[in-house]
Amino acid sequence: MNKYKKITLDGLIFQNPTLMLVLGTCPTLGLINSAMSAAGMGLTVVVILTLSNILISLLRKVIPNEVRIPCYIVIIATLVTFARMFLEYFVPDLYDSLGGFLALIVVNCIILGRAEAFANKHNVLESAVDGLANGFGFTLALTAMGIICEILGKGSLFGLHLWNFKIGMFSSPAGSFIIYGLSIAVFVYIIDGFERSRRVKANKLARENLLKEEV
Repeated sequence: MNKYKKITLDGLIFQNPTLMLVLGTCPTLGLINSAMSAAGMGLTVVVILTLSNILISLLRKVIPNEVRIPCYIVIIATLVTFARMFLEYFVPDLYDSLGGFLALIVVNCIILGRAEAFANKHNVLESAVDGLANGFGFTLALTAMGIICEILGKGSLFGLHLWNFKIGMFSSPAGSFIIYGLSIAVFVYIIDGFERSRRVKANKLARENLLKEEV
């Protein structure tokens, strides 16, 4: 259980693909001016990342090492094609808002990175958990930044009008870049503070145990 807990916490927090590893920057900067687009992209990545991790884990002993990257791309491209067809038919508004960023999922660093670094070396269940954790870590980060950008830049939230006050810059790529940078800085500061606190507690506990042994 601790193994799956670690995989989950790494994907969601400690190795968050967006805020800690700074992967998937292209869709992040292109879509976080709208909370709905950010959430839609994130959830699409969750599905594709989880399924690709599962398939690559299942096939890891069959795929020749020399052509593993092209094989990963074929698997991911197939999943992206099905996702595009599904969104275009069932959620056309979301499909239109994602635009060309949807096709770029094929070469998204998060998906290829998890395939190479994790799914290629672990069993199906672990790979599925890793895909879900990293996918939702990406989704939560994108959606949170999308909410901030949309409220500040458009005075709305998920398309619902809130007020007339707007800061137009936050509807532009420049505003998205600023929010992204600040989000990374705040997130890393919080995680570093947590890690320092955990190390202090661990050292204190170790000293207490040492004193008990001496007594």
